[in-house]
Parts: sequence; C-alpha cells; structure tokens
Amino acid sequence: MNRKVALALGTMALWATVAGAANWPLFRGNATQTGSADSELPSPLQILWQFKAKAIEGTAAIVDGVVYVGSDDEFLYALNLSNGEVKWRYKTDGAIRNGVAVSGGCVYVGDEYGKFHCIDAKTGAKKWLFDTEASITSAANFEGEKVLFGAGNELLYCLDKDKGGTPLWTFKVPGGQVKGSPAVIAGKTFAAGCDSMLHVIDVQNGKEVRNVDLGSQVGASAAVVGEMFYVGTMTSNFVQAVDWKAGKVVWSYEAKKRQQPFESGVAATNELVLAGSRDRSLHAMDRKTGKGRWVFTTEGTVSSSPVVVGQRVYFGSNDSKLYVVDIATGKQVQALQLGNKGILASPAVSDNRLVIGNIDGVLYCLGSKTAN
Repeated sequence: MNRKVALALGTMALWATVAGAANWPLFRGNATQTGSADSELPSPLQILWQFKAKAIEGTAAIVDGVVYVGSDDEFLYALNLSNGEVKWRYKTDGAIRNGVAVSGGCVYVGDEYGKFHCIDAKTGAKKWLFDTEASITSAANFEGEKVLFGAGNELLYCLDKDKGGTPLWTFKVPGGQVKGSPAVIAGKTFAAGCDSMLHVIDVQNGKEVRNVDLGSQVGASAAVVGEMFYVGTMTSNFVQAVDWKAGKVVWSYEAKKRQQPFESGVAATNELVLAGSRDRSLHAMDRKTGKGRWVFTTEGTVSSSPVVVGQRVYFGSNDSKLYVVDIATGKQVQALQLGNKGILASPAVSDNRLVIGNIDGVLYCLGSKTAN
C-alpha cells in the first residue's frame, strides 16, 4: 500500500470514528469547544419528554444514553435519554449553574458555594470533593488525567482526577471570576477574564506560554480550531479571532446594531463563527475574515451558546424560545416556545435528540415522535 492510499484510508477511518460518535460529554461537545454535534436531528423537532426541577441554567452532558444535568435545587440528576426517567440524583452544597462534564466513568460539576464534585456516573456515589471556596460557573474540561475549570476567586484550577482531585497547579487571572470554560488543544489551555488578556497556558505545568491583549474583558467560553482562538467580549461588542501560536489578533467583528456584550460561547464550523449577544441576536461571521454573514434577531437576549448540527444552528433565547436557523441563509426554520422565564442553558445533542433546560426549571428532550 502506497503512502497516499494509507493516509487517505487513515483519514476516512478517523472521519468514520468521529461521525459515528453520538455522546455529548462536555459543555460545548468537545475539548476544543466548537459547539458542533456529530449526531443528526430530525425536522421539525417535537417535545418527547419533560423533567421538572428548579431553574436549569447549565448545559447537560449526554453519555451512553444517559443525561446528566444540574439545577438550582442543588441536585445533579442522571436521566434516561429515551424517556426522562431518573436513574439517580446527587445532592450538592449549592445551586449548579454550569455545564456538566463526563470523563472515564465519572461526572464532574461545580456548585455556587465553590465545591467541585466528582461522582460515579453509574451509581451517583461521590468519588471525591474539592473546595475552591469560591463560586464555580465554569464547566470542566480534560487533558489526560487532568481536569480543568475556573472559579470566582480569579483562578483556573488543574486537578488530578485520578488521584482524588489532588491540586496540580492554579493560574491567576486578575480582576474577577474565571467564568469561561477552558478549551484544550495540543497540550495547551486558555484563560481570559477581567484583565482583558488571553493567556495561553501549558497544561502540564500551568506556566504561561504567551498572552495576547484582547482590549476587552471576557466572560464567555471560546472555541479553538487549530491555531485560531475565537471569543466574544464583554466590555465591547466584538468577537475576536486570535492566532494563539503567533500571539496576535487576526480580526475583530463589531456588532453594528448596538453595543452589547457577547455572553454566549461561540460555535465554529469550517466557514463560520457564531455567537449570541445581549443585543438579542445571533451573529454569524466568516471564520477566515471576520466579515459578517448574517444576523438573526430574537425577542430576548441570547446567552445560550449555539450548537451546529448539519446545516442548521440551534440556540435558546431569553424570550423562552428554542430557535432553529439555516446556517447558510440565517433564516428561521423553527421556533419552539419552552416555558416563559427564559433560556440561558445551551443545547446538548446526542442520538438524534436535543436536550435543553430553562429558567422555569424544566428540562426538555426534543426529537421525532415518529422515530420512537
């Protein structure tokens, strides 16, 4: 077999592995936080089941047919994806307002009182607990045995998840909370916050490799594609693309409508970067140039991070609707009214189903009734 054929077959095998994956184990679906789903979704979406708790602000994780989601009622729930039945529930010390993460048979989540929990995914039993003594709104990410998350005490934490949550290092971002969930790529992770700087950090030792001045504070999660880092800003109405290897801003997209923060995490495809804003809109821009492609306006602020499935993007709004928008044209395909208090959580997608919670405290599972 010649080298070109071998490379082609290797690429096809890799693509088949990725395309066949259906789990949604992290806040944005994968370690680089691109917000892209491998599973398909039917059209139109229909409500298959609902689960009632208290306010659900964080994004669910879905692994092997089980949904893991936290609530303001201070419980982490494990639900059957097929019918919403409770498998177990785990009591935390405070409200859970961040995304859930799953790795190696364990579930990881932080609460508002600063406790970071590791729970057995099958039984719901506590494995270990780490106290940051500060609120946790960041979801977790992983690099090998390391688990990474931010907290309200200006610190990005790195713990050894296989050794009882032993702290390995911390990195300080001066000025306020580390809200965004850390992306991970090529042994590097990233922190950006109230100091208006992007910090590129070596995951092995917690040392800063380089930093880039963003000119604005950041409160949302970023997406990384290769050497490019994409993030929305809080104190200006910009989405920025940063070459994190070269240490420079490549482009800045300015929302023209009115100056409002970008609060949602961004999604990145081969062609587009998508981000929600407090200007009540989802913005789509060219990933290479930063030029605006389209703007889709809702009736509420958009803090829900968009998820791309095929040729459509899915996201919630504070007007309590889940929107389905054609990614090429920016035209609405569907809008579903889910409660009346607003949607801050982001979609999780697995096995041809979309799961999302709202401030009313209801977790919705959507898909096709005819397929069940």
